[in-house]
Amino acid sequence: MKKIFIGVFFLVNVAIFWAQTTPKNNLEVTTVSGPIRGIIENDVSVFKGIPYAAPPVGANRWRPPQAVQSWKDVRDAGKYCADCPQAGWPRGSGMSKTSNEDCLFLNVWKPTVTTSKSKLPVMVWIHGGAFVGGSASGYRGSAFAKQNVILVTINYRLGRLGHFAFPALSKENPNEPKGSYAYMDQIAALEWVHKNIQAFGGDPKNVTLFGESAGGVSVHSLLTIPSAKGLFQKAIIESGGGRDGVLTARPIDKENADIHYPVSAETIGVNFAKRYTIEGTDTEALQKLRALSASEIVDDGQESAPNGLPTYSGPILDGILVTETAESSYKRGRQPNVSIIIGSNSAEVPAGFVNAASKEELISFFANVKEEFSKAYDPDGNADFAKMLTLVNTDKVWAEPARFTARIFIAKKTPAYLYLFSYVSESMKGRMKYGASHASEIPYVFDNLTDQYGFKADAKDKEVAKLMNAYWINFAKTGNPNGKGLPKWETYKTNKNEVFEFKTDGSASTVNDNRKARLDVIEKSLDKEQQ
Repeated sequence: MKKIFIGVFFLVNVAIFWAQTTPKNNLEVTTVSGPIRGIIENDVSVFKGIPYAAPPVGANRWRPPQAVQSWKDVRDAGKYCADCPQAGWPRGSGMSKTSNEDCLFLNVWKPTVTTSKSKLPVMVWIHGGAFVGGSASGYRGSAFAKQNVILVTINYRLGRLGHFAFPALSKENPNEPKGSYAYMDQIAALEWVHKNIQAFGGDPKNVTLFGESAGGVSVHSLLTIPSAKGLFQKAIIESGGGRDGVLTARPIDKENADIHYPVSAETIGVNFAKRYTIEGTDTEALQKLRALSASEIVDDGQESAPNGLPTYSGPILDGILVTETAESSYKRGRQPNVSIIIGSNSAEVPAGFVNAASKEELISFFANVKEEFSKAYDPDGNADFAKMLTLVNTDKVWAEPARFTARIFIAKKTPAYLYLFSYVSESMKGRMKYGASHASEIPYVFDNLTDQYGFKADAKDKEVAKLMNAYWINFAKTGNPNGKGLPKWETYKTNKNEVFEFKTDGSASTVNDNRKARLDVIEKSLDKEQQ
């Protein structure tokens, strides 16, 4: 009897030990707010619609994200939640039917088998959309999770709900940051990752933040916002600029304080109030603004009133949260010691930031470097105007700022990897006449190619996706994108005119950067503007 008891005791203890040390196919995870249950999707565990902050509604509209109310019962995390309010498509159709002001949720992809001791690298994706559109649910992290990287995608407030200032709002809760509630949301999501990701098998001390377009601008901002310090260890910026003036920071209450933003954010807030016949700037006016519906705030995506006055500010320099722009921080050497990948696509957009109706008008915008500009972009006078305009927009907004940023980080002896994405799928060459367009690299980065909108993935497309995804994953794991079997990607060298290019033929290598003359002209023009 005694032997039986000892045997049972031994087996029970072995079972307990095995249960504690053996990785589990665990779809139930306990977060600091309560337990959740995910689903298996594409052979990985997915947790959707996890709230990281309280609904930003009512009195919480235009306030920093507030703490989530905890729960006891297991919460279903098998479905995406609402997108943040944004205009629907086509324009004029009102607010998107998939959006709701209660939208501060995130999603997690992880390997099916992990424990709280797995310490897997974590990547946090910030979607683009000019700060007025987009959603965390538009991306899939299966390719990352299958290679032992946890991916997190986040929603954040958009448009006037994400960036807004008003005189009475500035006086309310004076110790709170104001203006860029989108950035506050992103920081709150990163704080959630820091507190919770270990329960999913992730390492809170190995977090890579990455984003594209407005998401890339956000990464620049979070690299320089004091309250974001220490929440991530590496950063990837895809087509996110780096210079002032493009979705950067507008002064909250000073007119003509910035060459790029002469109208203050508060004045723009007053303009918007008048759009709904709300007069005055006191607490009563603010109450009326908070009483507007989310659809009225979105206002079909309009960023100016019928009288032409601006009604949307974009990111805001409030002096508490955002204390300076990324460019000003970089120039003063205040960027953190965070390794970066940064780059742009070869033909981002045909217009939008630099708009001209003729070659002569375009050249006139660069009068301070007129001869150099013409030599770089139209050496024989026969350059195709549409292509010329596309390259100017690409270089001024994305390519030169990426090079500028890489130089700044390298000067501080921080690893920086500069890339150029030139690859265009065979199925898209009719649409992308001059090169890879804005955001076209994203499905390759995520290794999630979907046949839609005329795109049809072929074997080469799939090879490029595997290649890019591998570099991004290696960087997240080690801070270095290189790995076995991959073409060598060197850190950026300021004394060499080189860039790592994902080429038109689907290969990748370090090449001589033939954009140098163009980028030098843009740099010289910007320097003269700032003198």
